[in-house]
Amino acid sequence: MQLIPHQDSPRYIRLHPSDNVGVVVNDQGVAAGGRFDDGLTATCGIPQSHKVALQDIAEGGEVVRYGEVIGYALEPIAAGSWVTEQVLRMPEPPLLDNLPKATIKAAPGEPLEGYTFEGFRNPDGSVGTRNILGVTTTVQCVVGVLDHVVERVRRELLPRYPNVDDVVALSHSYGCGVAINAPDAVVPIRTLYNISRNPNFAGQALVISLGCEKLQASQLMDGDLLTNGMDEEDWLFRLQDSGSGFAGMVEQIMGMIEARLQVLDLRRRETVPASELVVGMQCGGSDAFSGITANPALGVAADLLVRAGATVMFSENTEVRDGIHLLTPRAASVEVADALIREMDWYDRYLQRGMADRSANTTPGNKKGGLNNIVEKAMGSIAKSGNSPIAGVVAPGERIRGKGLWFCATPASDFICGTLQLAAGMNLHIFTTGRGTPYGLSMVPVIKVATRTQLAERWPDLIDVDAGQILSGRMTLEQMGWHIFQLYLDIASGRKQACAERLRLHNDLVLFNPAPVT
Repeated sequence: MQLIPHQDSPRYIRLHPSDNVGVVVNDQGVAAGGRFDDGLTATCGIPQSHKVALQDIAEGGEVVRYGEVIGYALEPIAAGSWVTEQVLRMPEPPLLDNLPKATIKAAPGEPLEGYTFEGFRNPDGSVGTRNILGVTTTVQCVVGVLDHVVERVRRELLPRYPNVDDVVALSHSYGCGVAINAPDAVVPIRTLYNISRNPNFAGQALVISLGCEKLQASQLMDGDLLTNGMDEEDWLFRLQDSGSGFAGMVEQIMGMIEARLQVLDLRRRETVPASELVVGMQCGGSDAFSGITANPALGVAADLLVRAGATVMFSENTEVRDGIHLLTPRAASVEVADALIREMDWYDRYLQRGMADRSANTTPGNKKGGLNNIVEKAMGSIAKSGNSPIAGVVAPGERIRGKGLWFCATPASDFICGTLQLAAGMNLHIFTTGRGTPYGLSMVPVIKVATRTQLAERWPDLIDVDAGQILSGRMTLEQMGWHIFQLYLDIASGRKQACAERLRLHNDLVLFNPAPVT
């Protein structure tokens, strides 16, 4: 990364020697006539995080950032010009045929030994970072009743059980009015099945059902240790079976919850190796600094997690698609590369059915933050994956069964991605942002990383990590990665709380349902 320095002069960052654009660093941007230290002069005002042409680019010429073509000039672009979306034609996505597969055989990093955190051991062998009772729902119809119950439980019961972190309703909009037998309906169903088994829920089964919905409770609870040896009435409450009105429903559900709180309150944290972490990485409200500071720092921390024997996942299909040619060579095997290609192909066809393509991903805020198109955004997004081999691919709603770096195939929607990563088994979440978002989840701690110091200073009680320190030179990328790695251990242990967790800022679960709604 080349940073053209000097605190008071116009500054830009060039990430790769072949780049012919740089990203403006100055807080207030660069004014017309501003002269960079290398002699380049801005031909117009250029906002912070937007691109300046470092050389003349002919009409039809390649515009290169990250060492990759992010567009073709629709008109001649003079050196010093502001490179905007309007002057670029977006490249076609890489073809999925004949991609290199498992061709990079990176030497394994030296194992990181001796790193631990304080976690909760579960009956299935997984480890939670929190001790939470998750109450599963089969349909949106029950959510009003359950929300009322959970509010009362938190107020009246939870103070009696100090070793329980929370009670949360696993509420969603699925369950009825849907084509329950359509082939793609397996995605939301297995998502709910696996979320109920998230490591932070301690292996306790409790389902609140209406009774007449298409999604029946047995589809979410059959087949493993959660309900083994239990009668249905021990883990399921159907509202339509209640004969004592709303008050009676509430009392019965509270009784079932308290019985589980008594069990959870006996649990204690114990020292476990860092290899028990399952970290989900995500970005949202991204800007052009996402791929310079926060996401590469997560990549460094991801490599450290892999060296420690842990599991770490990156996601977001549309923010991987344009970099797929960079990822299939890193696959640990041809089979893993084929799985990456299969998920990209499925998502291409899914978007086509909706008469859309990957370009629909980029938001007005992304563009205001200097990201011209999805190609540029994708190059910054995959920086989260670091340099480790990709050990496996998990389909939407499935649970990861392995260690190392995984690709969890999800849409890029913050809420759907987070929901699917919960189903995949994450017990800790990290989220980078350049524009800012109060996003959080009630089931796992969510660590927020700002790409810019300005955001961290404006939102000091919402942001946990200021990756903008990399821009200012106060920390190197390597130092920031180690800082994040240590923060994982501290927050997983309960020694620290992430801002969103402390403020109880929680977004709803949002299921990915590619099947028809009836």
